[in-house]
Amino acid sequence: MPTLFTPLKLGSVTIPNRIGMSALTRNRADVSTTPNEIMKEYYLQRAVGGCGFIVSEGTLVTRQGSEWPQAPGIWNKDQIAGWKAIVDAVHSTDTKIYCQLWHLGRANHPDAPEQIAAGVPVYAPSAISARGGKFRFLPGKPGYVTPTEIEDPTTLIELFRQGAINAKEAGFDGVELHGANGYLIHEFLDSTSNKRTDQWGGSVENRSRFGLEILKVLIEVFGADVSVKLSPAGGYNDMGMPLEETLETYNYFISEADKLGLSYIVLARYIPFLDFVIDGKSRTTHFDVVSAFRPVIKNTKFFANGSFTPAEAEEFVSAGTVDAVLFGIPWIAHPDLAKRIQAGQPLDNSPDVKSFYGHPDTPPQLGYTDYPALTS
Repeated sequence: MPTLFTPLKLGSVTIPNRIGMSALTRNRADVSTTPNEIMKEYYLQRAVGGCGFIVSEGTLVTRQGSEWPQAPGIWNKDQIAGWKAIVDAVHSTDTKIYCQLWHLGRANHPDAPEQIAAGVPVYAPSAISARGGKFRFLPGKPGYVTPTEIEDPTTLIELFRQGAINAKEAGFDGVELHGANGYLIHEFLDSTSNKRTDQWGGSVENRSRFGLEILKVLIEVFGADVSVKLSPAGGYNDMGMPLEETLETYNYFISEADKLGLSYIVLARYIPFLDFVIDGKSRTTHFDVVSAFRPVIKNTKFFANGSFTPAEAEEFVSAGTVDAVLFGIPWIAHPDLAKRIQAGQPLDNSPDVKSFYGHPDTPPQLGYTDYPALTS
């Protein structure tokens, strides 16, 4: 697959191939949300395995709590030091790494330990609860709560600015704004979760404002080494608009983001694993995300993510449809994914779905760092 193994200029760096690793929540940080040694081993395994470009798991910019226990943060010095050890290990190979900056928005619960420690409400653009989800790590497995409408969204924008400053201190090559999967930026974009009547809601331009303003402050910190992930089809965390409104919203947001000088925009295709079924119906807006928005991206590298096979990735990259593909689950189960693809070797490790997000009663290496690489 020759095209997948050609270098690509990405912002201020060059990555050696087009087989990147997408952000993957794995929940192996310390209970203090600090990155640790086993996380370093996990990322280094995949860098050694030929991954030219890694996006970190979603990394919280504030002590806002998490539906994912032991997800790492980047708001304090210990977290910065933990990430720096990981970044330095990854850089000892030929691999580059971005930090995905994350805020949960309404996809959180007031009884989550970090949320209690934060001492602030569950914030969102509007006081509208998501439907369908359960917080399985909390007693009784409660569902979503009605969030508190954030009075001044600019205070949240500053959290992302500081997150970028901290990521730069940790040595990351850039940052990816998590604008997908029903979290904070996505909640501002989607009219089903954003019913504001001020400058942050209502029109497409106003709903897009929050995410675009965050991208601008990230650029102030990282220059050209800033990107954004979007999931226009919705689904996860009770997101999704009618097709016409989806196309209108994302055509505007993507076209405006494309003017900012980002390193890349990554769009997630439909992923059955992340679909939400509510009242017997899928929340996903089903359409071809890549072909719908390819014409809008004119100045920025275009990445795609979501259930790609290596052969399909080669087809998309060689045709110029996308510049690179970010793989997720294949990198979980195959720490040497890129080397296997280049050598024409099978992807024969079965991913253990039950261990994706870890569990406090099982060893952290289970389904994390114990997948075998090829011996020859």
